[in-house]
Amino acid sequence: MADGLGPPHTHTMCPFLPLLPRPAPCTNECDPIRRSQPPRGCDAPRHGRGSDAGACVCICAELKVNGFPCKANATADDFFSSVLAKPGATNTTMGSVVTGANVEKVPGLNTLGVSLSRIDYAPGGLNPPHTHPRATELVFVLYGTLDVGFVTTANKLVARTISQGDVFAFPRGLVHFQRNAGDEPTAVISAFNSQLPGTQSVAMTLFGASPEVPDEVLAKAFQIGAEEVDKIKAKFAPKKS
Repeated sequence: MADGLGPPHTHTMCPFLPLLPRPAPCTNECDPIRRSQPPRGCDAPRHGRGSDAGACVCICAELKVNGFPCKANATADDFFSSVLAKPGATNTTMGSVVTGANVEKVPGLNTLGVSLSRIDYAPGGLNPPHTHPRATELVFVLYGTLDVGFVTTANKLVARTISQGDVFAFPRGLVHFQRNAGDEPTAVISAFNSQLPGTQSVAMTLFGASPEVPDEVLAKAFQIGAEEVDKIKAKFAPKKS
């Protein structure tokens, strides 16, 4: 291993802190992977010395506050999931359900910067206005028809109707939505350029936060009375078992 890279297609597990834009050298602690040259003892493929050369395969062992530690050995199961194969149950309040295939479900995605979701919609179902703070989203319609749109930072609505085989992009961080205005079920596959894109539903974030966002803040922001704020908050309160 004269060049420190090891034989072709050989990898060593290295710790990685997710969601950091510019990784640092890899150590035995929970540090990110260096993207330019592999650290000592960290093997990478001999070929493909591009911007990602030297990136080690890192399989999430368990979720921790400071990131995902890595398993000693990777298996095919770490890179596999059938979670998106079947439609999700759409008998929800919004008439839609999101099934994620992110790093929490497919540990082999750790450090790879990609993930998928499947979204199923009942007739009239809505994926309510929300944002993905860590990723741009690209949806591909499996079947059915959707009204989709996002709002720019200039408060301009960019919207259109998409059907089977169409794709539509939602820029990172912008509020967006999808609605099934048809009479038949609809499903899409969403691709993200993040292993864990994160989701913040606008209504739930503001009216269902814990601890609560003060009534005075919401009343003034939405130009409504305190009673209206309380009524809306009640709709997003955790269900008592």
